[in-house]
Amino acid sequence: MTIFTSSQKAQPTVALFVSDLHLQASLPRTTAAFLEFLQTHAVQTQRLYLLGDIFEYWAGDDDLATPYNQAIADALKAVAQQGVQVFWIAGNRDFLVGPGFAAAAGLTLLDDPHVIRLAGRDIALAHGDAQCTDDVAYMAFRAQVRQPAYQQQFLAMPLAQRKAIIEGIRKNSQDANQSKSYEIMDVNAGAIDQLFAQAGTRVLIHGHTHRPALHVLGSGDEQRLRYVLPDWEYDVQTPRGGWIGLTADGVLHRFDAAGSEIN
Repeated sequence: MTIFTSSQKAQPTVALFVSDLHLQASLPRTTAAFLEFLQTHAVQTQRLYLLGDIFEYWAGDDDLATPYNQAIADALKAVAQQGVQVFWIAGNRDFLVGPGFAAAAGLTLLDDPHVIRLAGRDIALAHGDAQCTDDVAYMAFRAQVRQPAYQQQFLAMPLAQRKAIIEGIRKNSQDANQSKSYEIMDVNAGAIDQLFAQAGTRVLIHGHTHRPALHVLGSGDEQRLRYVLPDWEYDVQTPRGGWIGLTADGVLHRFDAAGSEIN
């Protein structure tokens, strides 16, 4: 199988993939970079796939009353109104996004993982946190908070209380991660193999780990490609960011924070 990195400028982009923006009002340059991405790149494609952790956290769709959150929803809706199909896979920070936000932003919620068939390619999409199985504590937490009964109980709390709880969880997570190795917080090879088998594809795009790369697994007819999306952070001296584009010829292109293609 060919590694899809060649650049063919004549080919139109049919889909863009992005994740791990961790949008929040306290990061204005990151927010501005995303809005520019939507206005200059997303409107030029057919489909936009948001693969999780677009927000730093999401406390519930009633938080759309917050002007910042409404502005992001409006920006996404503007892209959709120009004929772009917008899709969302939940991340570990914004899995509480529901039909209210989806309607406000003009997007479609997808299960994780999800398989697309586009430009002659079968591609599996995921956020990536479900494959970090070596992090036993996180996987136990994930199993708990993804239960519908737990979410129903949590969303029944006042919004301010939910935000306070989330802030506490975020702090505890940051403290715990300081003692974890990068290997534990990365995806597990066996879990990736299982995902490939479940999806029935030879191409996977995911985020979550903040370790952007193209991993070539196997060789020959058994070769599989794992694309890892970067996280975004423009409110620092050396900005991080980027996305992946799929052109009509089935080629996948990786772009960095400056919008330059990665060879």
